[in-house]
Amino acid sequence: MRHLLVVCLLLSIGGPAVAADQAEDPYLWLEEVEGEKALAWVEARSAADTAVLEAVPVFGEIHAKLLEIYNSADRIPSPALRGAWIYNFWQDADHVRGIWRRTFLDEYIQAEPAWETILDLDALAEAEGENWVWKGASCLEPEYRRCMVSLSRGGADAAVEREFDTVAKTFVADSFVLPEAKSQVAWLDADTLWVGTDFGEGSLTTSGYPRLVKLWSRGTPLESAVTVFEGAVEDVASVGSSSHTAEGRHDLIQRIPEYYRGTTFLRLGGRLVKLDIPADAEITDFLGDRLIITLRTDWQVGGTTLPGGGLLAIDLDAFLAGGRDFDVLFTPAERVSLGGVAATRNDLIVSTLDNVRGRLYRMTPGGDGWTTEEIALPGLGTVDVDSTSDVDGSFFFTYTDFLTPSTLYHVPDGGQPRAVKRSPEWFDPAGMTVEQHEVASADGVKIPYFVVTPAGFEADGANPTVLYGYGGFERSELPHYLGSMGPAWVSRGGVWVVANIRGGGEFGPAWHMAAVKENHQRNFDDFTAVAEDLIARRITSPEHLGIMGGSQGGLLVGGSFVQRPELFKAVVCQVPLLDMKRYSKLLAGASWMAEYGDPDTDDWEYIKTWSPYHNLDPEASYPEVFFYTSTRDDRVHPGHARKMVAKMTDLGHKVYYYENTEGGHAAGANLEQRAYSWALSFAYLWMMLGG
Repeated sequence: MRHLLVVCLLLSIGGPAVAADQAEDPYLWLEEVEGEKALAWVEARSAADTAVLEAVPVFGEIHAKLLEIYNSADRIPSPALRGAWIYNFWQDADHVRGIWRRTFLDEYIQAEPAWETILDLDALAEAEGENWVWKGASCLEPEYRRCMVSLSRGGADAAVEREFDTVAKTFVADSFVLPEAKSQVAWLDADTLWVGTDFGEGSLTTSGYPRLVKLWSRGTPLESAVTVFEGAVEDVASVGSSSHTAEGRHDLIQRIPEYYRGTTFLRLGGRLVKLDIPADAEITDFLGDRLIITLRTDWQVGGTTLPGGGLLAIDLDAFLAGGRDFDVLFTPAERVSLGGVAATRNDLIVSTLDNVRGRLYRMTPGGDGWTTEEIALPGLGTVDVDSTSDVDGSFFFTYTDFLTPSTLYHVPDGGQPRAVKRSPEWFDPAGMTVEQHEVASADGVKIPYFVVTPAGFEADGANPTVLYGYGGFERSELPHYLGSMGPAWVSRGGVWVVANIRGGGEFGPAWHMAAVKENHQRNFDDFTAVAEDLIARRITSPEHLGIMGGSQGGLLVGGSFVQRPELFKAVVCQVPLLDMKRYSKLLAGASWMAEYGDPDTDDWEYIKTWSPYHNLDPEASYPEVFFYTSTRDDRVHPGHARKMVAKMTDLGHKVYYYENTEGGHAAGANLEQRAYSWALSFAYLWMMLGG
């Protein structure tokens, strides 16, 4: 979404853990991310446990295969349309840190495009003696010559921001540069940046995000940037940005007091005008002079009820003048929800989810209203809009499903899609099947899930099976090609299952809100209901059932095995949240309280019933869990996994642990590290589940 006002609220900044009663939590020393004692523990524990997993016979084969897949020159180079150019960031065995490059459309669609390298991160890292990891670039439209490039040391979310000239192919001397921080930067014009960063004491919220929104003029020191807006210390963040369209520029400031709620201001003639929309609505984009809005809940406007989960459009000038005659572009149904919205120069490109199957539409405004055209997809899989043009109505989208390699389509201005790139086929799908089932959760709500079975599958209860889930922050788990899971798991006889539990966004905002705060136990109930259904259908059995999840999904699988240890033989718990008493004091945790609740209030009465760290039972028989995290994860604190491992070990429970010393929340700073961590995971699963 090219002009979407976004704050990546899963980003955070690091900081020391606050003091707490050592007698209450004897493992607090493991929260010292780079403490000498903590790192010595990490090194010893990781070395011992990874040696065991590397010795599993399939580890070497899977590791080699994943390296081949991740480094393949035949992967689809993800396109970013910027004016006449197509930009791409690429990593492979010869470009470990990666290269930023570009080409033109007629060249891009060739089997072997001729690329122009803009920035070589490996060369830059060597020249500057830094382990730079690419975090993206924000470029000024419409020329896309001046860009703010984000570079992270070792993969952390904290990044250095440096101005780059894509014509000269060099960083600009005496220009905009921000030191390492969790900064928010955006272009106002060629000589002015919106900037939110760590300006010193009082400039950040308790969540660690920028509280101040400033405008920084070229040629002046950062300290002289002019404050335009101040949020509260207790807020999540405040952000300034500009939406650049052919019709002009729209300057926006968003104050975000908590997840899913905020106030948006339009800057007009130097003054801020509050936009009269619900606090939980979102300015999704601008299309020409039209304001595009998505709703999370119903909105009563006059005698009309505008639907929660719907998509609206209105002329901006009419809206500012008090008009409320909205065009309702999408209305959700019981199992049909809005997927994504992106703007080209001429149209809105809208994807929807119909019982977790993707559909794609082009919506075009005209003198007689909007016309809607469905763009045919090759199957009932997942569609992702990769990039849209600000020059015309062209765009790229990708279609995929569990057994079909991703195919990239280019849609010309007003035209029909043509396939231009296709991922390699990394496994033979012959004999494999995909089915969608559903099961009633504890409260009777039906929970859908997908099952991918291998060739020769029989429902005899003996199939090694992995159940994957996330279920949070309105993120949907959709069918995607099993490029890694196929050769590492399904081709070897394993069953792969993806659960669409509440907390996710598969059926719109209401599906998400059904499992937040005091209702978060539904997250675990839905997941374990799917596990029980897999056993009831004899797809697998507890002796052959493993679960996997990361981040919020790490909390999900952590809570699930603690609550229902008899259901699972294996657990892969990746970069998890686990200590829900202290999560709000660690890194970005305070910003997630709209999801989980505030443990320093009466909310603790329900949080404590499912906090994995606090519900461990020394008498229980738990599976031998594999935890992994990253020292450089400054989003979800590595202390969660460290403390859980130490506590379980001291309680007499056998577990496995791996901590990568770099890589950030992705647990891998490059493709080689990702291949290694995933190879460890699959080796562990085969060791535990057999087959």
